[in-house]
Amino acid sequence: MPQMAPISWLSLFLIFSMTFMLFNIMNYFSFLPKSPNQSLSMTKNKINSLNWKW
Repeated sequence: MPQMAPISWLSLFLIFSMTFMLFNIMNYFSFLPKSPNQSLSMTKNKINSLNWKW
């Protein structure tokens, strides 16, 4: 293992780095945050549903 050529260490590092970056980019763009308008309407609905008119 220590006799391995430096070019192969470089290629392993590049493959690992690109895989790591690709994984992080996919995780970053797969998250969809809620828009502020949607969250406000959800809280209004929750508040209105708790006010019971007996």
